[in-house]
Amino acid sequence: MALIVQKYGGTSVGNVDRIKNVAAKIKSFWDRGDKVVVVVSARSGVTNELIARAKSISPNPSEREMDMMLATGEQETIALTAMALHAIGVPAVSRTGAQAGIITDVCHSRAHISRLTGGDILDRLEEGKVVIVAGFQGISSDNEITTLGRGGSDLTAIALAAAIKADVCQIYTDVDGVYTADPRIVLKARKLQRICYEEMLEMASNGSKVMQSRSVEFAQKYGVTFEVRSSFNNQPGTIVKSFEKTMEDAVVSGVALDRTQTRVTVGDLPDTPAAIAAIFDALGEAAVSVDLIVKNVAKSAGAANLTFSVNTDQVQRAEKAIGEALKKIGSGTFRSSGEIAKVSIVGVGMTSHPGVAGTLFRALSEAGINSELVTTSEIKISVGVAPDKADDAVRAIHAAFGLDAPAAQ
Repeated sequence: MALIVQKYGGTSVGNVDRIKNVAAKIKSFWDRGDKVVVVVSARSGVTNELIARAKSISPNPSEREMDMMLATGEQETIALTAMALHAIGVPAVSRTGAQAGIITDVCHSRAHISRLTGGDILDRLEEGKVVIVAGFQGISSDNEITTLGRGGSDLTAIALAAAIKADVCQIYTDVDGVYTADPRIVLKARKLQRICYEEMLEMASNGSKVMQSRSVEFAQKYGVTFEVRSSFNNQPGTIVKSFEKTMEDAVVSGVALDRTQTRVTVGDLPDTPAAIAAIFDALGEAAVSVDLIVKNVAKSAGAANLTFSVNTDQVQRAEKAIGEALKKIGSGTFRSSGEIAKVSIVGVGMTSHPGVAGTLFRALSEAGINSELVTTSEIKISVGVAPDKADDAVRAIHAAFGLDAPAAQ
């Protein structure tokens, strides 16, 4: 008998039949005596449909009202899932994020969890009930409904697992684990049996869509071991946990691809620490994440050029922030110069193995692919490449580091 938190994504609960399948899976755990808390997302497509409706009324709808509306997607799913469990003889009760005691700040559309009480979850579990919690949402200290941002249901599940000290946290999704690369791009990609928090966080932050990066950060901070597995079969998934020395063997664990980056160039900037700091301070204050960065000397004496990438959906915010910063500096120009794809290799083994960068750039060279921007950390190297070369870059790098699965006999 165990205390289990399970999370089911939008595809897993996409229609009535799939909700019934999820209910049957939950029942199998309840039947053996486990205490089960289930976190669900809105059905696939529902959130996008709600956003489209809002945009048809106003191009810039209130973030507060958007949170009020978007929270209904998960509330539909928790009720339907509870009903599906009732229909097969399992006592269940649904809970909104607020009822589950998920207390957040009041930053609408991207709220952060500040406190988690769990509400009456443990009491309902003691009554033998399955508790179904709406993911993605919470409530602020001043009683405002908030949402946690895209992928926030993962965060809800991890946070609840930490709060109630669950024995197991299972993230059910439409893939059966974490792979060395996107299997739709690399046919020989392998499913990983386990991966450490640091690697999973880098994979999530650099384009892997399996997990939301904030949820991985939370899991690492509170020591929540979790498993990413498929809701459509009973096969083991990928365990995400603390780094262990047995995980050192692989130099590179995976290759991630992020297609949502745009290149921004700031030209003729005074080549001083203060001017450069002013640009990045302005971007930080505007909550714009900057990634790949290159600085070089401009043609004008005493001037420099900066080129970096930002998330494509943050370009307008970045342009506004840079424009205001340049007015204060008194010189400089800027422009957005097209999308760029970011390809990243990730692995804790990189810290103790020389020659990793050489292997990466040799693989790109042999594939005839030019790298435009570069950034590194202890366990990651990211390069910017032309979007139409991204898939070829992933395949070439994957093969170069020996990640391809052996051909079937």
